Amino acid sequence: MSTDADSKTLELKIMSFDGADSGSVTLPDAIFGLVPRSDIIQRCVVWQLAKRRAGTHAVKNRADINRTGKKMYKQKGTGSARHGSARVNLFRGGGRSFGPLVRSHAIGLPKKVRALALKHALSAKAQDGGIIILDKASVADGKTKALQMGLGKLGLTSALIIDGAEVEASFRQAAQNIRNVDVLPIQGINVYDVLRAHTLILTKAALDALEARFK
Repeated sequence: MSTDADSKTLELKIMSFDGADSGSVTLPDAIFGLVPRSDIIQRCVVWQLAKRRAGTHAVKNRADINRTGKKMYKQKGTGSARHGSARVNLFRGGGRSFGPLVRSHAIGLPKKVRALALKHALSAKAQDGGIIILDKASVADGKTKALQMGLGKLGLTSALIIDGAEVEASFRQAAQNIRNVDVLPIQGINVYDVLRAHTLILTKAALDALEARFK
């Protein structure tokens, strides 16, 4: 399984919410320079979506129906069909046959495959030009309007913002009421959300944490 890339080293400007440049940074090829493999990414997305299913679906089978199990009437001489218990699925209110049970839908996926899928998702985002590096995730007074203006200056309408290990409470609160904008700490970065968002915004703290994680 080859994951090497032939792409050039990617260098991005470090932006801020006021639209100004704050220098530049080179994205590591080991994380952002792979040739994306859709099969690995697909495996991880299926694993994520299956894992988050509640699995609380259930029905009542014969054993769960509160009715007597006594034979309804004698076997012969009534002119009616032969029946036993009234709990069976033939009757209204009877138990359901082969219905869903409460269970986990989670499937297994090795940690190394999950880590590799995240690298491929980040590489695909980088090659599409969908990554922005931000100096820090903070806004004045934690105001939603200020954050909306900052995103507008960057030309963004749908974004996933990844910060360091701790996200400022005021920044998280400011982003809560903005549609199609999600904020996660670096621990929460995942393949599905990276692909779902139109633009991935990484703070410098998040980028440093990613490099340390995959070192």
